[in-house]
Amino acid sequence: MFVRVLGSGAGGGFPQWNCNCRNCKGFRSGKIKASSRTQSSITVSADGENWVLFNASPDIRAQLESFPPLQPGRAVRDTGICAIVIVDAQIDHTTGLLMLREHTQPWDIYCTESVQQDLTSGFPIFNILGHFRGVNWHEIKTDQSSFTIPQAEGLVFTAVPLKSEAPPYSPHRHNTVPGDNVGMRIEDTRTGKNLFYAPGLGVMEDHVKQYMEEADCVLVDGTVWTNDEMSHEGISDKLATEMGHLDQSSKGGIKDILSSLERPRKILIHINNTNPILDEESPQRAQLTEAGIEVSYDGMDIHL
Repeated sequence: MFVRVLGSGAGGGFPQWNCNCRNCKGFRSGKIKASSRTQSSITVSADGENWVLFNASPDIRAQLESFPPLQPGRAVRDTGICAIVIVDAQIDHTTGLLMLREHTQPWDIYCTESVQQDLTSGFPIFNILGHFRGVNWHEIKTDQSSFTIPQAEGLVFTAVPLKSEAPPYSPHRHNTVPGDNVGMRIEDTRTGKNLFYAPGLGVMEDHVKQYMEEADCVLVDGTVWTNDEMSHEGISDKLATEMGHLDQSSKGGIKDILSSLERPRKILIHINNTNPILDEESPQRAQLTEAGIEVSYDGMDIHL
């Protein structure tokens, strides 16, 4: 299985366009050692030719340009993307669909019923795409049953319901329903290896922990270091838990959870611009390195 991290940042990317937090200001001035990041998305393939895109970020055009296999030259208009999987209806995971409106045929898009509802009501991207080539919606069930994507031979997918937060425009905001957020187990049938992907994770439930324990690689929520991180920079009083993210440094947080896993390679994604781990020379980054936890970056390749 080939996995390419197209974007490793949270909403707004890094540096965020209007932000002068320590990280963003430090990056622009060259005072911290860090790498710029576009908004989170990955693409996965078993054969290196047919790629499943996970989430379509607002930065999708630059991400496609950065990875030639997604733009093969087999026809006048072409793409290596054979299908799109959306794990939630958040702006930073769906707005890029509008940039892909010039596809030569309807997109095969896989998402849960609750995400489909959000994308036809509160944030009606699917309706807008209907005025272009349209969408073939394929429902992802939340009963943890596996499914395949015909064009992505050799891969088996299992959606894992997560407790996180629905978008502000969702009728399920603060009252989430199964399917508002899912993680994804992706298995390569030829190698038997599997990836667990969850860019948004608000609560560690037993069934989620089991998927992580059985994975060969986990690529999971690394949004914030502390629950009250946003307030440290005077940006917002919202806690990470209120936004649907489990922080890294608290007792029982992401770092503790990942440190307890023996089998998988452990990688963080969806890093917010305020997170001190973006500074590669920070003590927080050193703690992750000591714990054997990696921080993903744009252009990172993972082979399973």
